[in-house]
Amino acid sequence: MTDALDPSAPRPRLEEQLARGRALRRTLKRRGHAALSLPDRDVIGLLEEQNATRMPEMVPIRVGRMMQSPFAFYRGTAAQMAHDLRDAPRTDVRVVACGDAHLANFGLYASPERRLMFDLNDFDEVDVAPWEWDVKRLGASIVLAGRDIGASEKACAEAVSEAVRAYRVGLEKLFAMTALERFYYRVEADRVEESTRGSAARRLMRAAERKARKRTSTRVLRSITTEGSGGDLRIVDDPPILRHLGLITPESTLRLLKVYRDTAAPDVVTLLEQFTVVDGAFRAVGVGSVGLRAHIALLVGPSGEPLFLQAKEARPSVLVSQGGMPLGRPGREPQPPVGPGREGWRVVTGQRIMQAVSDRFLGWFAHEGRDYYIRRFRDMKGAIDLESLTAATLADYAAVCGALLARAHAQSPGAGIIRGYLADGTTFDESIAAWSRRYADVAERDHTALVAAVRSGRLDAEEGV
Repeated sequence: MTDALDPSAPRPRLEEQLARGRALRRTLKRRGHAALSLPDRDVIGLLEEQNATRMPEMVPIRVGRMMQSPFAFYRGTAAQMAHDLRDAPRTDVRVVACGDAHLANFGLYASPERRLMFDLNDFDEVDVAPWEWDVKRLGASIVLAGRDIGASEKACAEAVSEAVRAYRVGLEKLFAMTALERFYYRVEADRVEESTRGSAARRLMRAAERKARKRTSTRVLRSITTEGSGGDLRIVDDPPILRHLGLITPESTLRLLKVYRDTAAPDVVTLLEQFTVVDGAFRAVGVGSVGLRAHIALLVGPSGEPLFLQAKEARPSVLVSQGGMPLGRPGREPQPPVGPGREGWRVVTGQRIMQAVSDRFLGWFAHEGRDYYIRRFRDMKGAIDLESLTAATLADYAAVCGALLARAHAQSPGAGIIRGYLADGTTFDESIAAWSRRYADVAERDHTALVAAVRSGRLDAEEGV
């Protein structure tokens, strides 16, 4: 099937897309998604391949974090999953895909209007890929998160089914709208809270909202900076997670911010003219991203107000490097699809497409042979505490995430084909629930192999960091 984002492809009307989706069922039945067939693989070898180009001193921390549980391991293995899906049967209806749409990569953040939004919030692996890869990534994460909290296998399967049902019904509602209405559709945190069915789920959402509203630059300033003898602010080292490594000096930070301004929104550039860069430091983040170059810069405004920006290394998406997808273009202009800065551009462009509202400070640059993207650091960002979920609230939360994934996929041209393919039955929901259980079993075995590799000395791990 023609790539839905091929600029030379005709733009079919919705009726034609729905018909093409229905016809696809003859090529790959919806129940066919339940089957799991793995290629020959060395999961530790794949992990070592990824680690080879990361900061060597951070790799044991990454391995230690992945050892914590099968779900923690899963969070760091988007590459392994793309490798596993590469040759599996697929619809080949391609959209701008997240590439790492697991349960913990949905969360809260501030809109430019300072409203609290809830949406996908990690786009390091975004690129053009089959839509069902994101759905499967989400489904397996639900099973693993459910097992972590002691939910039964039945409850885990029901939670996956709820997520996929919400994805399917979400597409149905979205394609009852016009393309413009889909484009403007957004989900604010208070609407998520209202849509949850139980009081326990609402309490979890409120708790996440309260915590997110406190995560401001002023709060970060108090927690990680100190005032020098001359009154200058300086980020305080907290090794190995936060430290001055000299990878990007204050002088180079100034130079790179000037390059970044060429890719940022004009109003943001004008705003930044009022700020002064006072310090910058390396700061490790997440699970899958540990070992990548990630830096925070502290800027101070004319009234002494702080602004923290984060520059994070961007590498080729695993959807391309491991999933075998062609070098895609999640968008058109202004950046060509190859050359310095391409991967930072990919992350920023993909985020702008998939999120209903995105960070106004997004931009990108290249530095010493590496690509980076820039965003606000801890600007009212937050997430549901997954360990606080119960079997009932897991299903509730999973459904919210499934609906949001539908909104993100619905922005791609040709996504109406997915709507036609899924239709109204529950066959696909049940198939993904079955596949997710099987792949969660694989992730648990892979996690056991990781622990064994550490115990045997093949991998080094630093736990509790």
